[in-house]
Amino acid sequence: MSQKNIWYLPGPFHQYQEDVKALAKENGLRIVDANATGSREDEADDVPEVTVRQVESAPVMLIDGQGGVDGAALQELIDKLYAERDGIVLLIEAAEGLSELEHPGAGELPIRLFDALKAFHEGVVTIEGERDTLAGEVELLRAEVERLKSAVEPVDNAEKIASLKAQLDAANVTYRANASVESLEKAVADLPRA
Repeated sequence: MSQKNIWYLPGPFHQYQEDVKALAKENGLRIVDANATGSREDEADDVPEVTVRQVESAPVMLIDGQGGVDGAALQELIDKLYAERDGIVLLIEAAEGLSELEHPGAGELPIRLFDALKAFHEGVVTIEGERDTLAGEVELLRAEVERLKSAVEPVDNAEKIASLKAQLDAANVTYRANASVESLEKAVADLPRA
């Protein structure tokens, strides 16, 4: 037996005084626009009561079916367009951070927009995860550099260079005046063989 948890509610959802998304979440329901689907599969029996906001009425187009126009088909098309518009408005609100991103349920354009927004969101989440991982690695590397710096004894290069030059002078070995510590150390190391 499947769980009946779908609340078929006519859209647009912003027309209600109550926060229908919060009500759906509290009651463990998933909202589907009743205007966008004829199915009532898994319809919940116990749904919250909602009230429609009082707004100025929008202009209504009357279709009389004269002149070879199928009035019922045209009205059905108009209703589908309104449902798609409402789905797109909800997705825009989600993109603006005004609501949570939820699947629109029906309509080709809202579903395509939902898929694009979801892919974008998943990409951002992936990038944020990689950024956090790299930030952690940077902190570990900084700590390692500090540890290595503190482990190295400070060496007075001037004293070391003077000592190496003195050894080479005593052995009558010539060297460049601006020779590096490494080249002086190599020349001193080669002294016993000379």
